[in-house]
Amino acid sequence: MCSDKILTGLLVVSYAIYLLLGAIVFQALEKNADLEQKRAVIQMKAAFLQNFTHLTVADVEQFVKNLTDAVQRGVYPVENESQTENSNWDLSNSFFFVGAMVSTIGYGTQCPKTVAGQIFCVFFASFGIPFTIVFLHWVSKMLSLPCERLARCLYERGMKKKKSKFLTLLFFLVMGILVFLCLPSAVFQVMEGWSYSEGFYFSFITLSTIGFGDYVVDKQPDRNYPSYYRSLVAIWIIFGLVWIALLFNLLTTLLEDTEKKIAQNLHKRGKAGKDNEENQKRYQPTGFVSAEEPSLPGSGGDAQKTVSLPAHLGDAKQVETIFSL
Repeated sequence: MCSDKILTGLLVVSYAIYLLLGAIVFQALEKNADLEQKRAVIQMKAAFLQNFTHLTVADVEQFVKNLTDAVQRGVYPVENESQTENSNWDLSNSFFFVGAMVSTIGYGTQCPKTVAGQIFCVFFASFGIPFTIVFLHWVSKMLSLPCERLARCLYERGMKKKKSKFLTLLFFLVMGILVFLCLPSAVFQVMEGWSYSEGFYFSFITLSTIGFGDYVVDKQPDRNYPSYYRSLVAIWIIFGLVWIALLFNLLTTLLEDTEKKIAQNLHKRGKAGKDNEENQKRYQPTGFVSAEEPSLPGSGGDAQKTVSLPAHLGDAKQVETIFSL
């Protein structure tokens, strides 16, 4: 048990270091290119405002196209000159990107633009996604031990085993909804200016790893976010996925127990039916043969019929009398 705790601690530390190193590398590879893109977009907007009275239809269409591309890259032209120095690839944003990538959420609003960043992303995700699966499985397995102790405690107090497991699953389901869905929704309502329903929608879409990208944190240009905000959101995503994995483990255990019970009942029914059939054969009278032999054609068109008589009147087994019709 102690070795499992040590192994779990080492796994958590190793996973955190892996994500942190990935965030540092992405920051080094993408930050300068992102700042250059922001400055170019701000200059494009300024040139449009100075010359918009002399622009042709083709110029306006090109401006709209460039504007759309900039927004898809995560660069918002409503920012002023001072906000352009805040890169989308600082350490906090990079850590959030790494967490969303290895959890396979993939919002699509932030992605590497440089060749080096894209190549590093391929290798980092190739090892990071399996690492995340192992991390979630092991941590959820360790967290399931308190759940099993709770179910055992309820069972020892007189509750049925299946009912105790169901109540344990229900308890962690309700607590997880409160901690990982309801409470974060209220935080996003304050930090992002969303409604509570929008915050709940974002929380569910994120933790279910759907990741549409229609709602993303830290993307409101008119709001000032703490530097650690996105890092905390990334940590919330990881532990939210641990909670979901824990629920899956508990649900799987409950279903396996139910399946075993159903299989045992079916086996008992099959055995009982077989015993009844054997008893019927055992108590059936053996002195007479109830089935008649089919008629066989005889010579000259005569038919022959076989009649079985009691065994004690003739042969040791059967006496056959053939009547020619």
